[in-house]
Amino acid sequence: MTYSEVPQVEFLQVSDMRFALGVEYDGSAFCGWQIQDNVRTVQQVLEQAVSKVVDEKIRLKCAGRTDTGVHGIAQVVHFDTSSIRDEKALIFGSNTFMDGDVSVVWAKPVSEDFDARFSAQSRRYRYIICNSAIRPALLRKHVCWNYRPLDVDKMAAAATYLLGKHDFSSYRAAGCQAKSAVRDIQELEVSRSGDAVFIDIKANAFLQHMVRNIAGVLMKIGAGEREPVWAKEVLEYRDRTKAGVTASPYGLYFVGAYYPESFNLPQPVLSKHLIPSIQAGQ
Repeated sequence: MTYSEVPQVEFLQVSDMRFALGVEYDGSAFCGWQIQDNVRTVQQVLEQAVSKVVDEKIRLKCAGRTDTGVHGIAQVVHFDTSSIRDEKALIFGSNTFMDGDVSVVWAKPVSEDFDARFSAQSRRYRYIICNSAIRPALLRKHVCWNYRPLDVDKMAAAATYLLGKHDFSSYRAAGCQAKSAVRDIQELEVSRSGDAVFIDIKANAFLQHMVRNIAGVLMKIGAGEREPVWAKEVLEYRDRTKAGVTASPYGLYFVGAYYPESFNLPQPVLSKHLIPSIQAGQ
């Protein structure tokens, strides 16, 4: 029998599958989301855990990178793998290989055109301030403490100046590497519940330290140091050096990424019960 007469076996190449994961984490013990040398990051811990579950090295991409100390309630990530794993294995297997400060809360196969970062139409953050004369102990790394009485009505009035599409150069970190400082803020609300003041903000995308710098300006206004119109003046300066201080990272939570319905992903539900709150007298 010649070689040409030997039956040829056709090997089927298994293409990678893409999965999306919903993740929550306590950022107080992490040096942010992105992998860095010699420090503990959320991406590093999560990638190591998921890689063990699928038995191959994977690389994660997230909806929005968070800084040192910032928390995540509904972070969305995606990765590709040639391994076959069901959703339950990805959730419980990954959580088995991680400490309690990171959890995978859902997993879902997605089409190859899904991208956790570029498919997101908008993101949402919540900033929590403990507005009390006494500094909190148990929540010290989960809220921003401001002992000065804050006027929420003035803060809300100031927030209206930031709605819409603007150049937020004054509200981004000096070292921010984004090519454009133009962002579109779709929602910006300030509310109070007891000693807790909440700043809720939704935008198409965010610049480095943008939410924390907005919080810093609003707290300065709430404390009576500036009038609400100052938020607009800072915006028009387009100069970071003329803005307020950058607020603490501990009060900041990434609470949602929003995608087209065609991807059929779980929608983030914003609830004050899911995030530490402070009530007067407690």
